[in-house]
Amino acid sequence: MTNPTKIIPGVIFYAYLSATRKDKVSFLKHNTLVLQVSGHFTLETAAQKISMTKGEMLLIGKNQLGTITKTPLPGDGMYETIVISLQEDLLRKIALEEHIETKQKYTGPLNVLIPSSDFLKGFFQSIVPYVRNPQTTISADMGMLKVKEAVKLILHAVPQLSDLLFDFSEPYKIDLEEFMLSNFHYNLPVEKFAQLTGRSLAGFKRDFQKVFDMSPRHWLREKRLSEARHLIEKKKKPSAIYLDLGFETLAHFSYSFKKKYGKAPTEWFN
Repeated sequence: MTNPTKIIPGVIFYAYLSATRKDKVSFLKHNTLVLQVSGHFTLETAAQKISMTKGEMLLIGKNQLGTITKTPLPGDGMYETIVISLQEDLLRKIALEEHIETKQKYTGPLNVLIPSSDFLKGFFQSIVPYVRNPQTTISADMGMLKVKEAVKLILHAVPQLSDLLFDFSEPYKIDLEEFMLSNFHYNLPVEKFAQLTGRSLAGFKRDFQKVFDMSPRHWLREKRLSEARHLIEKKKKPSAIYLDLGFETLAHFSYSFKKKYGKAPTEWFN
């Protein structure tokens, strides 16, 4: 069961779960600060796998693909988190107000556990009353002050994260082959893959043809089906893998698989 409470729609929210849930996150657009109130949180991207439990805080960098697993733990009760979306327009305002300039492009890990401190603990405790009393809405102005406070406390705890938070450059052109082989299983439009590799759509298609000798859509379908066959041969149930491989429905996956391999995935599994 899920029951999210929007403290400020799109910016600060709280959610709980009473059962394990795995979210195939397509695109982590904004920098995001997560406080784990209870339960166990795991984020897995192509480059990192990072976990946290009760009382820990994680800064998630923008422009990533990843899978989030949320698990209630015995003794904790439900899984609970408070999440703050550090959107770029607000970070730009903070940078202007505080005269912050990024000295260099951030090259560290995109997901960073924030060291615990009394200041950050106190900050999150100040949000809890709004979580516990959802009928009492927080004003937009007050909410923005809380987000600014969160940013300042992050920088107080880990000053070098300034380069991560205030990097407003467009994604730079990255190795297309490496990126696609690591992220083909995400169900994204080709336009988004182009953006994440730092290319225009036309440039992406042109570079993709040079690297893989086929169109992006054709390659994605073939790569996902090939991986599906490999997993099924290792006795993974078709119903357990189709979402993780970027197929929207089991019916679509079964149709595509049978068209390519001549048998339905359930027949192949058996």
